[in-house]
Amino acid sequence: MSRVFAKLLGLLFLILVFHTVVMELVFSRLMQHQGVELLRLIGRQAFWSGLISLAVALPVAAWVAVGITHRLQRVVVFARRIADGDLEARLTLDGNDELADMEAALNQTALRLGGNFAEIESHRQELAAMLDSMQEAVVAITAESTVLWSNAVMQRIAGMQIRTGRPLIHAVRDPELLACVRGALEEREVRTGRSSSLAPGRVFEISAAPLPNGGALAVLHDVTRIEAAEKSRRDFIANVSHELRTPLTSIQGYVETLVDDPLSNLETTREFLGIILKNATRMNRLTEDLLALASVESPDYVLKDQPMRANVLVKDAIDALGGIVVDSEVELEFAGAPEAMALADPDAVNQIFGNLVENALKYAQQSNRIRIGANLLENEVEFFVQDFGPGMASEHLDRIFERFYRIDKARSRESGGTGLGLAIVRHLAETHGGRVWAESELGSGSTFHFTLPLAQS
Repeated sequence: MSRVFAKLLGLLFLILVFHTVVMELVFSRLMQHQGVELLRLIGRQAFWSGLISLAVALPVAAWVAVGITHRLQRVVVFARRIADGDLEARLTLDGNDELADMEAALNQTALRLGGNFAEIESHRQELAAMLDSMQEAVVAITAESTVLWSNAVMQRIAGMQIRTGRPLIHAVRDPELLACVRGALEEREVRTGRSSSLAPGRVFEISAAPLPNGGALAVLHDVTRIEAAEKSRRDFIANVSHELRTPLTSIQGYVETLVDDPLSNLETTREFLGIILKNATRMNRLTEDLLALASVESPDYVLKDQPMRANVLVKDAIDALGGIVVDSEVELEFAGAPEAMALADPDAVNQIFGNLVENALKYAQQSNRIRIGANLLENEVEFFVQDFGPGMASEHLDRIFERFYRIDKARSRESGGTGLGLAIVRHLAETHGGRVWAESELGSGSTFHFTLPLAQS
């Protein structure tokens, strides 16, 4: 800006000097034809008038130059703010000259840039929010194999190791993921893989695709639940097949014996038919339990909840289950229950108590008694069924409610258990919005608990 000011002053000075020289030449010509004294007087007056004009013009020129310089400095400051990313910067319009037009044009340009960048940032945030809301983990990699971007799921999986600008190999040590990304970067084609070491206990399907800028995009789909469901399905089919094969094999063997020897004595025939009936009954119970489990696990299963007093639920269960224990010399004891109102489906609760009592009967022969009761908790009612049998080790407590899980397989099959009763109990209790758990010590019996929510007053 000082250079502009200097040029203006220099131009003004040259104009004034030129004016003085011209006047001097004119006066010199006049001096050749007029009196010397008169011409000298006129020359001196012209000289002093020039000096006075110069003295007046210099401040005016300086004032004009300073104003222009100040406006140009504001334009420079404005340009620097825009270059630094401050798109909210604006110029104050002064006057109605060409500089004002330039300032208005610059303001309009800044306004459009701000709108464009705001729209781009809005789209970027929307895209980031969409990618963060995905169930899949996503990571973008540059052509140099450094992390360009990762969504929240990927950051939770990899932790603080994955950061923008850091080499992917330093952030993720999974060989399958690195191999897929390397293939997408080098061969420019989609690569797929499967990882089970990226996060403990989780399985991911990997898909890495090349990007137009030379980088790659890797998407990790968590298939842990699918794998668990598939394994559960395979185990379920294997367990059902095994449970059915044993009684079917027994029935087939005894029927073939009877067919091959139709004239066997009556006592042997009755014995064989009794065994066939026992195995058929076992298969029928397994089928009923499978249907019951499928029913309570179905999304269409709906409870008929209603407010019921806890003590009434316990007493109704004891009355309904009296016929089960009448031939076993086991007594069902009422261990007390509050009158609090629980939200329950009476038929489902009776089924829970029935399965728990049947389970307790297998181990209650030593004490000949089973206690049934309830306790009032803060927001729920806790029901329990207690036996005084041999108990079980602590490592079984977390798995006792799994389908087909048995502590003593031989004893369970001998007693006619299907391995599904406690699984049905868990599903019915959880469908009510309650919980289920077991407590036991070796030699001190076992207690099975389930809760039901309190009914709103």
